[in-house]
Amino acid sequence: MRSTPWLPPVLWMALIMWLSSDTASAAHTASWLLPILHALAPWATPAQLEAMHALIRKGAHLTEYAILAALWLRALIRGRAVRPSAAAAIAFAISLAWAILDEVHQSFVPSRTASPTDVAIDGMGALLAVVVGRLGWRRAAERATVLLLWLAAGGGGVALAVNALTGVPSGMLWLTTPLAAFGLLGRRLWWIRRRGLGVEGPTAPP
Repeated sequence: MRSTPWLPPVLWMALIMWLSSDTASAAHTASWLLPILHALAPWATPAQLEAMHALIRKGAHLTEYAILAALWLRALIRGRAVRPSAAAAIAFAISLAWAILDEVHQSFVPSRTASPTDVAIDGMGALLAVVVGRLGWRRAAERATVLLLWLAAGGGGVALAVNALTGVPSGMLWLTTPLAAFGLLGRRLWWIRRRGLGVEGPTAPP
């Protein structure tokens, strides 16, 4: 029988909904995960072990919705239902909608709680998956780097100005802000040089 590209994401959605029941509550995962963490990190205090447990659970949120978005992106592209660009938007929208429904469902489970933070984490995972799926790892990493450099340079510049006006020491901002600006300048000059040599490469940096 011919397999359908829609089956994997639908099954994954069912798995997510099952995990949002009492089966994967914090109390249940703690019962087996905390002993493992204690064995791996015997030096950790109970509070540190609980923090590790919480971090792993949040990481699971990010991962499961990244997988869901990737599966929907694959299904939509293989099914040729829409253009690839639209497929990415639809895959993200479906994943985010399911994240919201998942949290609504958890609000009715006594051992679970609904959390807007979890929806945000789920959305980040889905967004990461569709961006990487559309751009590839290299271009996605490149654009993320440029965005972070702009945030560091622009945000650092604003912070330096505010600190100067209010008399607050800026500390490491005097180092990180110029470094970010030089990073952006160096990338721009590298791109201009490549274009001058006729080397095919990525589009102009922002």
